[in-house]
Amino acid sequence: MIVEEKLIKGNHIFQGSKANPFLAPRAAFLVGGKLMVSDTGQNRVFIWHELPENTFAEPDVVLGQSAPERTGRNAGKDVDASTMMYPSGLWSDGRRLIVADAWNHRVLIWHDFPGRHGQEADVVVGQPDFNSNFPNVEGIGKAPSAKTLNWPYGVFSDGQSLWVADTGNRRVLYYEKIPVTSYVAADGVIGKNSFEERDYDHYQPIWPYSVKISAKGQMAITDTQYYRVLIWNSWKDSFTRKADVIIGQPDFESNGQNQYRFFPDAHTLNWCYDSCFYKDGIWVADTGNSRVLWFEKIPEVNNQPATGLIGQKDFHTGSENADSIRTTQNSYYWPFFICIDGDLMVVADTGNHRVVFNRLNF
Repeated sequence: MIVEEKLIKGNHIFQGSKANPFLAPRAAFLVGGKLMVSDTGQNRVFIWHELPENTFAEPDVVLGQSAPERTGRNAGKDVDASTMMYPSGLWSDGRRLIVADAWNHRVLIWHDFPGRHGQEADVVVGQPDFNSNFPNVEGIGKAPSAKTLNWPYGVFSDGQSLWVADTGNRRVLYYEKIPVTSYVAADGVIGKNSFEERDYDHYQPIWPYSVKISAKGQMAITDTQYYRVLIWNSWKDSFTRKADVIIGQPDFESNGQNQYRFFPDAHTLNWCYDSCFYKDGIWVADTGNSRVLWFEKIPEVNNQPATGLIGQKDFHTGSENADSIRTTQNSYYWPFFICIDGDLMVVADTGNHRVVFNRLNF
C-alpha cells in the first residue's frame, strides 16, 4: 500500500478570500499558474492570476456576482449572462473559460479569459438565451433534446471538442467544436440511443457527474449514483459500446456503496464525484469515503484495487477528516474535484470549505 506520504511532498491549504471565504467549493482548476474555484455554495467563481501562497488571498476576478462579497443566487436578480446558480465543473486553457452553471441548467463559455468582476459570458449552451434557465428549456418532466441540459455538473475539453456531463438527463453530450454561438445542438450523446431518450439501464452512466479524456484518448465517466467510474480505452467507442472497465464495482449490475460493506476497501467507492488522468494512471475522488484514490495503471479488469490513497491512514477508513472531530492538514471531508497541472494537484475539499494543493512526489 502506498499512503500519502509517499505520493506527495506536502500540501498547502487555501480558503479563498479572508473576508468572504469559500463555502462548499465543488471545483478547483489549475492552468498556466492561474487558479479558478467554483465557490458553489455562494454562487460564484473566483479567479487568481497567480497561485496563492498563504491560507487566504483576495481574488483578481469574481464571476457570477458584481463584487467578491456578494453571494446571492443569480446575484439576487433574474438570470442573465453575468449570473450563476450553483456553479460546479470548470475547464480552461488559460485563454478560454467554461463553467457548468448547474442549477441554471446551462454551460457558460468565455471566449477570452475574464478580466473583471461579473463579466458576462459570450456563449450559453443548453438554453435558448441568457435569460432562460428551466431544465430542458421547457421545465421539469420535459423530454431532453440535442440542445437542452438538466443539471449539468461536469465539463471537459481537449482544447478542440467539448464534453458535458448532463447529469440530470443521465447522459454525456459531445460537441465536436467548442461552441462559439449559443444554443447549439450536440453532435453526439453517450449513455442514450437518441437525444430524446430518458430511460436508462445499468450499462449506461446512471448519474454522470464528471467526464475526463486522457492524452491517450481514454475516457473516464464518474458515475456517482452507481458508485463507480466507467473507463473506455477510446472515447470514440463510448457512443456505441459499453465501458471497457469498471472501477468500484465487479460488474455492470452491481451498485452498492462500498459494495455493501460497512467499511471501505481498496477496490470500493462511495459517492464518487470526479476522476483525473495522470501519467499512466488515474486519481479518483472517492467523495463519500473522504479520500482520493490512486491507480498507478489504468485498470484492465473490473474491481481492481487502488495502489495508493490520500486523506486516510489506510484503505479501511472512510470517515470524514480521517476519524478526527476536527479538520486536519492532511484530511479530507468530501473531496469533489481533482485537477493536476504539471506535478501540482489541487483538490476541492468541499466539506472543509477549502482547496488543498499537493505537490506530487513521482
